[in-house]
Amino acid sequence: MVVIDKIGEGLWNAFQMAWEVGWALVLGFLLSGIVQAWIPRSRMQQALGGRDLRTVALATGLGAASSSCSYAAVAIAKSMFQKGASLATAMAFQFASTNLVFEIGIVMWIFLGWQFTLAEFVGGILLIALMWAGIRLLVTRRLEEEARAHAIAAKTGHEHHMAEAGGMSLRQRLTSASAWSDVAHNFRSDVQMLWKEITAGFVIAGFVALLPMGFFNALFLTDAPSSVRLIENVLVGPLVAVLTFVCSVGNVPLAAVLWGGGISFSGVIAFIYADLIVLPILLIYRKYYGLKVAALISGIMFAAAAIAALLVDGLFDLAGLIPEQRPEIESITEREIGWNYTTFLNIFFLLVAAGLVWLTLRRGARDPVCGMTVDRFKTPHRSRHEGQPVYFCGAGCKAKFEAAHSV
Repeated sequence: MVVIDKIGEGLWNAFQMAWEVGWALVLGFLLSGIVQAWIPRSRMQQALGGRDLRTVALATGLGAASSSCSYAAVAIAKSMFQKGASLATAMAFQFASTNLVFEIGIVMWIFLGWQFTLAEFVGGILLIALMWAGIRLLVTRRLEEEARAHAIAAKTGHEHHMAEAGGMSLRQRLTSASAWSDVAHNFRSDVQMLWKEITAGFVIAGFVALLPMGFFNALFLTDAPSSVRLIENVLVGPLVAVLTFVCSVGNVPLAAVLWGGGISFSGVIAFIYADLIVLPILLIYRKYYGLKVAALISGIMFAAAAIAALLVDGLFDLAGLIPEQRPEIESITEREIGWNYTTFLNIFFLLVAAGLVWLTLRRGARDPVCGMTVDRFKTPHRSRHEGQPVYFCGAGCKAKFEAAHSV
């Protein structure tokens, strides 16, 4: 009976945290869908072949305008790398698309405060700069080309394709069902890819919140000298992220619990930065790039996350921006659910999400190969099977379907 009570308590904690940020997630996905659909990206590959600072800056901007799903970011970066983008720019895109996006900033603001949101974006730039420097220093052109050949040969499955509304002015897009359909399809695709990560993050955080304070004091140094504590926390934070398997927006509620449990400011930041080195993604790197390059970039990512977190901590300490008050873990998980602004925002944005999903259903068709919903009025990839039209997200899915059905 006690076990059942604890399970119920952990799930209730998870629901309360999800309720607190539900509207923010919808808003973030909506903004991300608009940026993906309405900012032209057709020349991305040809613009990202260099290793120079300007090219990396461009990749960072494009990444910030992309999906926040860690797995999608990894797949897109691999696709860019296959088609000629340098490894440095592909990794810059990958980091930016998980650390410099709307969703994570909004959710961090609610759970952790504006200082953490600012630190996420400032540190994200530092993180990308450190990653770029590490790749320039440690990954030779020969190794990079070997990794590219490996990526081209790898059987990597389906890629995430983004709907784009091209050739329209902003005014035309605002009044066009077709343009909003592109937004809706990007919105739905991002949610479909990320919902498991978000759910896992809330559930894990809900049960972690049941642990006694002594657990956190044992896991992270909280009473040691400041310098020792900072270094230990920025090393342990990413390791916790790696072992929890949670990435992207999903690790923010858990970060809030760790912050309430005593981990340092730098440790929280390092934990959040480690969303691209969780164990499943490390295995994907090996599949994409080969063992040697995968080990190199994983080590560079770990070091970059730790160093960036230390630099952010130092900058924010000098500026007096490190929060002095920590929330009680109970205040993170036991937030009132009633007729307040959160409830009204959740209702409003739930209606927005329903409208976007309705738009994908009205204009959408399911790709029978990958399961993605595509706009049947816009996709050029279509076929016929048993007298009925079949729609696909890309040429790859169409080719697989026609090969399997001998069309």
